[in-house]
Amino acid sequence: MIDEIFAQFREWIDNRHEYAKAWRERTGNRVTGYFCTYVPEEILYAADILPVRVLGSHEPPTVTEPYIFAMYCHFCRDCLAQGLKGKFNYLDGIIEGQSCIHLRQAFNAWRLHIPIDYAYYIYVPHGIQTRRAIPYFTQELAKFKQSLEKWTGKTITNQDLDKGIALLNRNRELMKKITEYRKSDPPKLTGLEAMEMTLSSQIVDKAEHNKLLEQLVQELPNRQFSRQANIRLMIIGSEDDDRLFMKNVENLGATFVVDEHCTGTRYYWDNVKPQEDRLRAIAERYVNRVPCPSKDWPLRRRFDHIMQLVKDYKVQGAVLIQQKFCDPHELDIPPLKQML
Repeated sequence: MIDEIFAQFREWIDNRHEYAKAWRERTGNRVTGYFCTYVPEEILYAADILPVRVLGSHEPPTVTEPYIFAMYCHFCRDCLAQGLKGKFNYLDGIIEGQSCIHLRQAFNAWRLHIPIDYAYYIYVPHGIQTRRAIPYFTQELAKFKQSLEKWTGKTITNQDLDKGIALLNRNRELMKKITEYRKSDPPKLTGLEAMEMTLSSQIVDKAEHNKLLEQLVQELPNRQFSRQANIRLMIIGSEDDDRLFMKNVENLGATFVVDEHCTGTRYYWDNVKPQEDRLRAIAERYVNRVPCPSKDWPLRRRFDHIMQLVKDYKVQGAVLIQQKFCDPHELDIPPLKQML
């Protein structure tokens, strides 16, 4: 049964567009694409909208030069290329949470040159290590909520927000539980399987995803895994959904026992802590989450988190990845290498 669960994760990833189209047809609800994990999916689920993360295809982006700088990272150009080629033509809207100028340009070019019904840019604060960040972001989320209500014609109630928060929290809790089984020797799952688990959660209905995660949590403790983790590796970086790279490295006898990037543990590590003001609770989660390097200043809080993962998962070696021209992650690499 475990193999079938991971096979379903892979099937969702490989057929992500077909899944979203079928979901839209089945439910009659809207589907929006989002570029960065700073977009609060809780509010979208509260509005009965399916959030689908816009990802690239690992193909050379040959159609983006008129719309975006060639010196911007390959990821943002590949995402835009998929939109220009019509791969996401089923989307009702696109949303970006302020992160880096590269993804902002991909969002703006998409909004300007690809027909779309709804486009919204959320001003996520860059200065998250200030006392003003949470009150400011709470106000921005209120504007976002009002915009969704105007677009959909649906009033988003506190009960709706509670539903979205509970759904996302459960998804994160389950993936963190499964991640715990990567600590064992040998781990109960490979780095590739963990990546496919996380990737699929970003592109399918969380309610469906949670059902499989519930089964996986029950069955993983009894998994008989003959595979040995001869070398326990960690992969660190920005967006990374390169499944072929993970497979090739692990075929050499190593195992990625943990990761720290935005298509891995950074996506699900922190939960929303419920409180009376639901939007403030959501704001606190996204401001205080394991930060992207674009926001991790003046103190590098992410470094302490990485070192704790190294210790907890008995990591022997680290692979540092960088999207070419990604300045925030590039600037982190020298001190990170020194620290490790």
